[in-house]
Amino acid sequence: MNRDALGFLTLASVWGTAFVATKAALATFPPVLLAALRFDIAAVTLFAIATVAGDGQLRPGGRGDLAPILAGGAFSIGLHHALLFTGQQYVPSAVAATLLGLIPVLTPVAARVLRPEERLDAVGAAGVLVGFGGLVLIANPDPGNLSANLGAAFVFGSAVAWVAGAVTTREDDATLGPLALQAWMAAVGALLLHAAAALLGQSPAAVDPTMDGVAWLVYLAVVPGAGGFLLYFRLLDRLGPIRAGLLEYAIPPFAALFGFLVLGETLGANTAWGFACVLVAFILVQRAPIRAALRRRIG
Repeated sequence: MNRDALGFLTLASVWGTAFVATKAALATFPPVLLAALRFDIAAVTLFAIATVAGDGQLRPGGRGDLAPILAGGAFSIGLHHALLFTGQQYVPSAVAATLLGLIPVLTPVAARVLRPEERLDAVGAAGVLVGFGGLVLIANPDPGNLSANLGAAFVFGSAVAWVAGAVTTREDDATLGPLALQAWMAAVGALLLHAAAALLGQSPAAVDPTMDGVAWLVYLAVVPGAGGFLLYFRLLDRLGPIRAGLLEYAIPPFAALFGFLVLGETLGANTAWGFACVLVAFILVQRAPIRAALRRRIG
């Protein structure tokens, strides 16, 4: 196994554990406060690593830095994780991970909405419909199980929030390095999450954390959080965005495995079929860049 394949599988497994760690930590912490505390720790860790690594300047240099920091902090960190962690109270880890597989399907659709000159062709539109069919299969709406329906809706909303961050975050004019940018995004996201937690009455003073809960929180922030992002940027540079984007489809099996081993979670057949639909949707929507990446690889 070459280094890139090993890194890919390592990151998929590490990020797969994040869903299980979140589910376990939610037994101790309320969801939005948990997300805020996670990014408190992640931001401090990333700033420390960026300083030691000499990742260029650490202070934002103007609009080119502030725009992605604010957009990424508000959407990709803040709103995304507030909705995701809230939804994970009600759905198994692998279901949450699989629903986030819609991100690579929704991103080009959102980009085309913001750029009308880029049209979604018939095959791409069919892919979007297949993806939403997968969403229905995974969510498996049940009038008698409103909490599960609500959980799936929150997780889907978190995918939409991530996409909003992806299409509004422009790093072309940034003077900060990727580590410093991520550190600032984590800090802004943490601040917004703390504000939201306060508004929702999720006060740290009301939490009586267990040792297990604190351990899961630290693990979530340091290993899948700061460590995962470090590995992701290395892979992104080596593999490119299309192959790195396939991570979304390698994560759910690991989330399912760890969810079963750690939390005793089980999945129905609908989740597997939904996962297959989402994967097909990704191939249909992203077929042109996938084809181009394969040609470069073969050539």
